Amino acid sequence: MLAWYFFSHSGVSGGCSRAPGRPAMAPLAMDALSQPEPLAPIQTPDARLPAFSSLPDWSGVWIGANGSGWDSASMAKGAIAGLPGAREHPPLTPEWEKKYQANIAKVTVDRYPDPVSFCGTPSGFPRLMSIPDGYEFVVRPEQTWVLTENGPNVMRIYTDGRPHLGPDDIWATYMGDSVGHWEGDALVFDTIGLNGDPHTILDRTGLTYSDKATVATRIHLVDKDTLEAAITITDPVMLTQPWTVVKHYKRQPPGGRIYDYVCTENNRNPITATGQTLTLGTDGKPIDKSVDPLGK
Repeated sequence: MLAWYFFSHSGVSGGCSRAPGRPAMAPLAMDALSQPEPLAPIQTPDARLPAFSSLPDWSGVWIGANGSGWDSASMAKGAIAGLPGAREHPPLTPEWEKKYQANIAKVTVDRYPDPVSFCGTPSGFPRLMSIPDGYEFVVRPEQTWVLTENGPNVMRIYTDGRPHLGPDDIWATYMGDSVGHWEGDALVFDTIGLNGDPHTILDRTGLTYSDKATVATRIHLVDKDTLEAAITITDPVMLTQPWTVVKHYKRQPPGGRIYDYVCTENNRNPITATGQTLTLGTDGKPIDKSVDPLGK
């Protein structure tokens, strides 16, 4: 609270001094200081939000049932992302097919690093929807959060009527800027402002997307314990046409918990300068059969 100060002819009053020769100031009324003019109402997003009671029940812990790749259905039978011979078949542009082939070749010789192996970086979106760990969905009328056990991964989807950030306010990030709405019990949203290659990947086959990608997502319950997410990527640099992949998540038994962890706590997979991902033993030394000497 502002105090009431005034200058007296003696030059001192209320702890304030007046320079010699300067006129005294008249007392200020306490009411003028303690009661400022009312502020104009803050312009908020659309207040016509759904009631809590109308929102679907996505409570509990969920586990993805989606295989090792972003689009496991298009992979050869038995193929595992991150091992030689695994690839997917999206409608890639010639430029991106060439990039994908180069990454697949690195995977074959164990020289394609997963960005998250550098530790401390999020998986990014849309890869967030395809990691093999626990999920929680926090559903509120004004926004929904997607939280994963493997961190740091937190995604916010705004459903309060706000638009996307404008060009002067947005910059590329791991999770991008997501704005959506509810269509019955389905959450529908689109995501822009993604950082893409080389910061994030779709999976360990070596498939990536560009910073021009946008993603449209629709999530809903197909039964009380199964969530379905239809995810469509549009990327004029990566793809010749929009590409949709459908993913599913199973609700775990009640009472379960997920615990956050990040590899910076105990990083046992350092990466060499050539892209070789190592595994360290309990003595802190690589247990790999061969290690690139001095990163060469």
